Amino acid sequence: MPAAPLIILHHFDQSPFSEKVRIVFGLKQVEWTSVLISRIMPRPDLMPLTGGYRRTPVMQIGADIYCDTQVIIRELERRVPEPTLFPDRSEGLAWASAMWTDRSFFQNTVNLVFGSLADKVPQEFIADREQLRGARFDVAAMTSAIPQMRDQFRAHVHWIETQLGSGRAWITGDKPGLCDVNAYMNIWYVRANLADALEMLAEFGHVRAWEARLRAIGHSSRSEMSPADALEIAARAVPQTAELTDPGDPNGRRPGDRVEIMPDDYGKVKVSGKIVALSPQHIAIRRHDPRAGEVVVHFPRAGFLVIPALV
Repeated sequence: MPAAPLIILHHFDQSPFSEKVRIVFGLKQVEWTSVLISRIMPRPDLMPLTGGYRRTPVMQIGADIYCDTQVIIRELERRVPEPTLFPDRSEGLAWASAMWTDRSFFQNTVNLVFGSLADKVPQEFIADREQLRGARFDVAAMTSAIPQMRDQFRAHVHWIETQLGSGRAWITGDKPGLCDVNAYMNIWYVRANLADALEMLAEFGHVRAWEARLRAIGHSSRSEMSPADALEIAARAVPQTAELTDPGDPNGRRPGDRVEIMPDDYGKVKVSGKIVALSPQHIAIRRHDPRAGEVVVHFPRAGFLVIPALV
């Protein structure tokens, strides 16, 4: 029997989006390899793999590169279907919940955390995030908005508390799933960064117990690897993605079309290549880099723009 493929996560420990994937590793008891990257650019051994995509985390399996937690978690569910992330048949709702947790809830949480940290935020971090966002990372404005951000955070957490208030242990039922993973990210981020986090959560007994259960799941078995070694693995490997056509693609895209892909909100760096596979939730493009060789880079469809490339 062939050995299981090496699952590599390019991440940094403070990343809330990476924590989502690490918890999925824990739920599924997946052995994984950690490649620690800088919190800010440059990332010279990662950019050849992604083609310029710079958000965190990125998962690598050989010469297949998965960008964004949506497509990373989808691939982990495909490869390791048990235990499922959808124990209560909540798959559609669970995927959609990320549009809440990763956008409005996360933006509220980021403003609360960095407004509270204020002058502790390094200037080089601010400059990097301004480049990532394409807008000013205004810590002073975040600080002045703390009362409003506390109101908003409380409202988001109250939704979770209400859902857990019927006596269920997990958001969608008796077993943990993707809805829990998505919502947990922001609670984890506040707990990791704010000294008064427990005070903020004091009125939410169900949420505090639920958070403790998720934290206890852990991250499964983790080993370490250097970014240079991960890049070398990709350079020696051959992408394993099979060609896949989406007959219902509303724009008539098909394998072989040259496109550019980028997020629709921030980190709008275009990644160019030829379509290999596409579906309503996934698109993969083939590209070549002098250092990484031939790679296939995978993106979700929701939250990403697919633009015809000029030949």
